[in-house]
Amino acid sequence: MTTTAQQHIGSGFGAHSTAEDVLRGIDLSGKLAVVTGGYAGLGLETTRALAGAGAHVVVPARRPETAEKALDGHAEVAELDLADLESVRRFADAFLASDRSADILINNAGVMACPETRVGPHGWEAQFAINHLGHYALANRLWPALARDGGARVISVSSAGHMRGGIHWDDVRFTHGYDKWRAYGQAKTANALFALHLDTLGQDAGVRAFSVHPGPIMTTLQRHLTTEEMTELGWIDASGTVRTDFKTPAQGAATQVWAATSPRLAGEGGAYCADCDIAGPDAVREWATDPDQAARLWALSAGLTGVDAFA
Repeated sequence: MTTTAQQHIGSGFGAHSTAEDVLRGIDLSGKLAVVTGGYAGLGLETTRALAGAGAHVVVPARRPETAEKALDGHAEVAELDLADLESVRRFADAFLASDRSADILINNAGVMACPETRVGPHGWEAQFAINHLGHYALANRLWPALARDGGARVISVSSAGHMRGGIHWDDVRFTHGYDKWRAYGQAKTANALFALHLDTLGQDAGVRAFSVHPGPIMTTLQRHLTTEEMTELGWIDASGTVRTDFKTPAQGAATQVWAATSPRLAGEGGAYCADCDIAGPDAVREWATDPDQAARLWALSAGLTGVDAFA
């Protein structure tokens, strides 16, 4: 098995497909999915769709009470704060102690363009720490459950935001001048590189990984942006109306659900997906598909977190 080429495969779905559309005819009974942030925005739509297809969904949440209310008994909720590696360890240890396999892991939770924020005992930049390092540690700690039965898929929610830049190897922590969009770009590139290298490492165990771009969508992810900023970006007009090509939450969740479940992707992995298909080469920058940078990021992440299931 090798990394899948960045070429459309003609999935039969597209930008307007919903999470329910891509699951039509797919029975997930007996499958277990872990969806971080699966109680709001794209995560909530993902959880609903997977549960509707028969999967048992576990939602690790920074705000468990909020998650319980949003999910209304349709998923299992557990506490997890991706900014706190001890919280990640506690969640993973409890999950492994339940002696269950994980068939799907969707690293969906994230933060975008936040003010400069430092987290953890080492003062890591928050977007890199939450979007990437927390999910890196989670996947590695859950590895025994992912590899247990073979055939698991890990989905890393990246973004076209990765086009803003690659990994800033000389200053990953942004200690010499913080720019919220450059930091977001780095984190989203990290999401893609993480999936690429995990796919390389996991193939012998039958575990495949993909990164995905959900598409333009208005969710709570924009909570750190002002109306003025979103107007300048062209996402909304002067009256606050969202651009017509933005997706609904159900459409935005479709690509990660498709990547996690599509039979068309059996034996495939490592690619960056968009609009419910493998994205073409023009949709992803070379710094997000470079296997050497992916391996370098994995080594850096292992050193920062002290976790590496493949060491």
